Amino acid sequence: MQTTTQVTHEEYFDLLAKSDVKLEYHAGEILAMAGAQPAHNLIVANITIELGYCLKKKGCLVYTSDQLIRVEKCDRFTFPDLVIICKKPVYAKSSRGLDSLENPEIIIEVLSDSTEHYDRLEKFDCYKTISTFREYILISSKKKKIEIIRKLNESEWLSHIYTNNDESVIIDNCSILLEDIYRGIELSDTDSPGF
Repeated sequence: MQTTTQVTHEEYFDLLAKSDVKLEYHAGEILAMAGAQPAHNLIVANITIELGYCLKKKGCLVYTSDQLIRVEKCDRFTFPDLVIICKKPVYAKSSRGLDSLENPEIIIEVLSDSTEHYDRLEKFDCYKTISTFREYILISSKKKKIEIIRKLNESEWLSHIYTNNDESVIIDNCSILLEDIYRGIELSDTDSPGF
């Protein structure tokens, strides 16, 4: 990720409209998002298929990484890997660019070496300021390991980690086999420190 000088929302949307890459806005700074590795892309595609099939029965929507999210209290605009919403979507309209979703319920991020720290800490802290946000899923792209963090109340979140020892993972009310999420991906057989 690369930062540039301080800009306004209007300047951000102007740049975003002209950009060939995804740009995130972080309180006046713009970060260019690098392309993803094949394992990351396969995980996103696999989980989109599995969740889409399950959640359509509930009338939920699954948005891909091109959906901009507005985090008003942190003054941020982000592009999560996947976003789920089961209520009516609310968008912040932009005359100069993409409409941004304001009421995400479930956000999924596939972790990479360059973004894991940010996704796990700073980004999560911002997402927690969204009143509708209730579930955060962090997926390792290096080994079978998925952390699901669910909101219990305004100040408490419960984390559960699924690994090789688990056959499936529960996202919202959908049970998904880990082998389906990691289909087509060569994973490390050894456990490394950290996530």
